[in-house]
Amino acid sequence: MEPTTLAILLTVCLFAFLGSGLWIGMALAAVGFVAIESFTTRPSGLMFATSTWGANNSWSLTALPMFIWMGEILFRSRLAEDMFKGLAPWMQRLPGRLLHTNVYGCGIFAAISGSSAATAATIGKMTIPELRRRGYDDFMVVGSLAGSGTLGLLIPPSIIMIVYGVAAQVSIARLFIAGVVPGIVLMLIFSGIVMVYAWTQPARIPPADAPMSFMQKLDRSRRLIPTVLLIVLVLGSIYGGYATPTESAVLGVVGSLVLALATGGLTTETFWQSVTGAVRTSCMIGLILTGAAFMSTAMGLTGLPRLFADWISHMQLSQGALIAALTVVFIVMGCFIDGISMVVLTTSVILPAVQAAGIDLLWFGIFIVLVVEMAQITPPVGFNLYVLQSLARKNMGYVALAALPFFVGMIAMVVLVTVAPGLVTWLPEQMLGAK
Repeated sequence: MEPTTLAILLTVCLFAFLGSGLWIGMALAAVGFVAIESFTTRPSGLMFATSTWGANNSWSLTALPMFIWMGEILFRSRLAEDMFKGLAPWMQRLPGRLLHTNVYGCGIFAAISGSSAATAATIGKMTIPELRRRGYDDFMVVGSLAGSGTLGLLIPPSIIMIVYGVAAQVSIARLFIAGVVPGIVLMLIFSGIVMVYAWTQPARIPPADAPMSFMQKLDRSRRLIPTVLLIVLVLGSIYGGYATPTESAVLGVVGSLVLALATGGLTTETFWQSVTGAVRTSCMIGLILTGAAFMSTAMGLTGLPRLFADWISHMQLSQGALIAALTVVFIVMGCFIDGISMVVLTTSVILPAVQAAGIDLLWFGIFIVLVVEMAQITPPVGFNLYVLQSLARKNMGYVALAALPFFVGMIAMVVLVTVAPGLVTWLPEQMLGAK
């Protein structure tokens, strides 16, 4: 069978399985079975056993459930409330005022969560009622939360970085370090969008609160100390070379339990809710990774990834043109499947072409995270949109439109890291040396 026909047939099978309501992991595995049984002579059962064992028998993956559990614990603690009260006094003089607490609150929580949806839900649960009470416009409240919630994927520790690192065999510690500068820059871009909105729509920004002295602001900022200490514990242990990402994840769980206990947010009920939430999410991701690993093996046996890489090479696209094409592909895919599925589904097919084009896999990992962030706020499957729709009691169209300026900001960030790749590679080279 012609490779193009084979690719179209398997794509149709994938969308048919997904459209039938089959779980994503099972749909990916089913496509693998179709490919092996129909187009190769290999035993599908043996291939399934070996590929799934190889995909899941990874020490790096043990960090995944730990970081997820840490985020679940913090989601149920008083951390977000303390962050808002600690940040708010410093935001009053910025154009947009307390809307910036969404941006910087999500940025801080992202550094101890690793999940986009958890970041948006945790910060939004606290800030939406408070900002509404103070008279802020719903449109930018919801939009800034939808956009800034995606920082949970880019600012380390990041669940999606762990998945990509395992799939692409890239150092997770390097990925974590590489995400720091782009994460800060993207946070500043989001803050700039809020400022532009405030300048163009001044009537929608309520007046500032009564001014505080510098010492009063510092006193309020004491509430940020537990959060900063947890960030230092988790990320400092990795960047200082004292712990692997897996070991730092365990430190993060212990630290978050202590923090939740100290702030009165840890009860027997919330503890078990955090455990069951972490188990549910980890199992979902594990099933997706298992199905994707088998489908990747099947794709390798059919020869499609190699043919795709050869096709890209023969097109002689520049690196910029290839990145532009992949950005469009990922944005379209993000309208239909979640971010983790996007990564594991495309890694085996795209990475050979990326390597053939001479693109650094570390840089490409951050690029992947950025385009997956876009998928979090693109309907109809943008997880952050569903989170904010539930919290703000708005329809999907309203939430998606509110998130649109931040989607444009992410596109600008992709252009920025493409033009200036040093934003990604400089810090890992300074801290860990060149590869």
